[in-house]
Amino acid sequence: MRLGISQVPEGRRVFPTLTVAENLMLGGYTRPPAEAAQSLDQVLRMFPRLQERGKQLAGTLSGGEQQMLAIGRSLMAKPKLLLLDEPSLGLAPIIVRDIFRSLRQIREQGMTVLLVEQNARMALKLADRGYVLETGRIALQGSARELLQSPEVQATYLGKESGAQVGAH
Repeated sequence: MRLGISQVPEGRRVFPTLTVAENLMLGGYTRPPAEAAQSLDQVLRMFPRLQERGKQLAGTLSGGEQQMLAIGRSLMAKPKLLLLDEPSLGLAPIIVRDIFRSLRQIREQGMTVLLVEQNARMALKLADRGYVLETGRIALQGSARELLQSPEVQATYLGKESGAQVGAH
């Protein structure tokens, strides 16, 4: 954290035998108590479900709630750069929507977000720039808007055939 970077790894790594509140406070352990308390308030406003479950053991949370907790814990450190690896993996669509809404808020507050995500549409709607990796190499890159409009990206990653109108007869 000394470098101003926090990471949310794939797999929602939480401390299962600690409460939600304890997990969050671990994320702010390097900060003065008053600043950590302020960050805790911000995280709980962003993820109200965590406030409802503050005394609950993290290991008993749903997958989506654990992902919210992992993101919240990383935010407690007040990073300049937030790294996220597959934040939507294995989550229900409504939870994915909530998490991406929170990531948009984080971005709007001025934090830089670097996201590796298999849900190309959601990622590109959040991003300024995008990179498509194939076998570890950059296959395509451009602004998020360019990539969303690219026939190749639409056909390969967004489930649309080039030239076809979805749902038209």
